[in-house]
Amino acid sequence: MNRFKPELKGSIPQDAIAIKIDGNLLDLSAFKEGMTGDFVTADTEEGLEILRHSTSHLMAQAVKEIFPEAKLGIGPATSEGFYYDFDLPRPLTQEDLALIQEKMEELSRKDIPFKREEMGKGEAIKLFQDLNETFKVELLNELPEDKVSIYRSGDFVDLCRGPHVPSTGYLKHFKLLSVAGAYWRGNERNPMLQRIYGTAFPSKEALDNYMFLLQEAQRRDHRRLGKELEIFSIEDISGAGLVVWHPKGAILRRIIENFDLEEHLRRGYNLVTSPHLSKSDLFKVSGHTEFYRENMYFLEIDEQEFVLKPMNCPFHVLIYRSKTRSYKDLPLRFFEMGTVYRYERSGVLHGLLRVRGFTQDDGHIFCRPDQLLDELLGVLDLVTFMLGAFGFKEFDVRLSTQPEKFIGSQENWDRATQALKEALEKSGIPYKVDPGEGVFYGPKIDTKLKDALGRAWQGPTVQVDFNFPEKFNLTYMGEDGREHQPVMIHRAILGSLERFIGALIEHYAGDFPLWLAPQQAVVIPISTRHHEYALQVLSLLEQNGIRAEVDFRGEKMNAKIRDAELSKIPFLLIVGDREAESGSVSVRRRKVGDLGPMPLDSLISKMVKEVSSRSLEPLD
Repeated sequence: MNRFKPELKGSIPQDAIAIKIDGNLLDLSAFKEGMTGDFVTADTEEGLEILRHSTSHLMAQAVKEIFPEAKLGIGPATSEGFYYDFDLPRPLTQEDLALIQEKMEELSRKDIPFKREEMGKGEAIKLFQDLNETFKVELLNELPEDKVSIYRSGDFVDLCRGPHVPSTGYLKHFKLLSVAGAYWRGNERNPMLQRIYGTAFPSKEALDNYMFLLQEAQRRDHRRLGKELEIFSIEDISGAGLVVWHPKGAILRRIIENFDLEEHLRRGYNLVTSPHLSKSDLFKVSGHTEFYRENMYFLEIDEQEFVLKPMNCPFHVLIYRSKTRSYKDLPLRFFEMGTVYRYERSGVLHGLLRVRGFTQDDGHIFCRPDQLLDELLGVLDLVTFMLGAFGFKEFDVRLSTQPEKFIGSQENWDRATQALKEALEKSGIPYKVDPGEGVFYGPKIDTKLKDALGRAWQGPTVQVDFNFPEKFNLTYMGEDGREHQPVMIHRAILGSLERFIGALIEHYAGDFPLWLAPQQAVVIPISTRHHEYALQVLSLLEQNGIRAEVDFRGEKMNAKIRDAELSKIPFLLIVGDREAESGSVSVRRRKVGDLGPMPLDSLISKMVKEVSSRSLEPLD
């Protein structure tokens, strides 16, 4: 942003789209002689939001010109672009999006000014009633202000706080992307509207780059790849948000679980298991039924209220308090691959990324206050090790602090927050503070891992909790012979396995490193007379822990090779007369190419070495 001064009266930089005065963003038209503030350009975070919000209004104007009977919902800017919700006479098609895009470009060329007006709320209600904009009237009726602002561009009028770019001519580089259904105000009881998504940027280069990344993201979409690679499915007949793992997906998941469990056991964790169902009394004590009830599933059994567990932590607390603990027993680390169930609205469910039943690599540490820092450092070390092993090297780390609704004393919240801050700083992990985003019982570290396209995915969480030990009356016998209260650390390293595997599929575009590939090799016999040798090859592979199959289909060789490539199988082992005679295989390696003939024992040795080292790239 560029600073302007009173003596620059009327001198507005060509690239400015708005101004910021005393912390308030305003239209450029609000600039008067004698003002001091900042010009806002579209290449800043605030400027880009204004640009995109203005483009959503441009889109709404285009829709109204094509469909005059359309009713307007809301049209905000988002981190990726913008959207606008409409009540339309019929479902939109891709052809409709192209027409709307053309109309937007036409309106842009006309360079129509955005004009702000302020009026009394009653006057605005009458205006939108006359326009038959019932959704705008509903919003106005709920606003506490006596005065509101509207924006006009030509004959189009919309309720909006603003600011906007000066005119439609400032909006040149935009693209409409898709249309989807969306309940008015996100409530299933309200009408279903049509939501048009789009994006906008200050330059053609930025828009082209985004569209390339968007196409690449579509190529990597875990929902499509999950079906094509036979990893998972989610069926209406079994329930939205509930994942069915197919054989290849179950193998992938088990590989991840085994590695995760081995590393936890190596670091001193004790494996525990808890039931999927509990009397709701347990979660009343923990506070979940008060703070988390809308996300829980309740049912009645033998005239008692039960709940499908939304969290594993209360069960781990019960294990801790099942016997008297000494200061010598601490730290005590519990670990569980625990499946939990949480209600999510149907509109936010998204493949593996947002589900209703998922499994966490959940752990809880009970320690003395003097052990807290070392335990947190150990958790952060485990986080970086595990994510690095799967190929995630970059993270976005946030320290989420005390929310508006919380339990416990301010003193304990301050102690917990300080402990997390000190651990992050001692670990050398860069972080930002996310005010008010902690959970009701304690502050937390949220880690978002970045994939091959630089996209952020929700990952590990670490929470310090002084409150659960107090609520459940947890104690240990100290060296002084008195009872003391332990500190509790909640932590999930990979987090939801469903979400992590979704991120993993997209990170690698389904092209997993050898150690993670559900099927590591396929043996392709050239003809039926080579089936016996193909089975011998398969047997040796399986004896050495290599996951492989033989393609016995009567298809042509090229078809078998093509299908194996589409299935993203790392090794294709072709066997014929020459290979059977010499005890070799002809090897094709994904991402590498044709490696030619190779002695079978030599190949197996290389594969075992690569798998055992968990290499992310092919070894020489």
